[in-house]
Amino acid sequence: MSSGLESYINNTVSIITSDGRNFVGTLKGFDQTINVILDESHERVFSTTNGIEQVVLGLHIIRGDNIAVIGQIDDSIDSRLDFSSIRGEPLGPVVH
Repeated sequence: MSSGLESYINNTVSIITSDGRNFVGTLKGFDQTINVILDESHERVFSTTNGIEQVVLGLHIIRGDNIAVIGQIDDSIDSRLDFSSIRGEPLGPVVH
């Protein structure tokens, strides 16, 4: 069975976890339970009073049972964003 993530390998992705965290990095691999490996990764921490903080993580593994959404990032658009001026409510946890 295919997960559809194969086309995202070696591309920049954003992962939203079930606790509302946002991780961005290069997808290096995944397994059958969608545990993922991100390289050159960081967490984007949102705030209504400060810009988006980007916490550098480097190589990072995220458990598949904690992933809510995975999407590909357009690097050409993402690189033009001024994260210090973007404000936003932090995401809450995903409620089942």
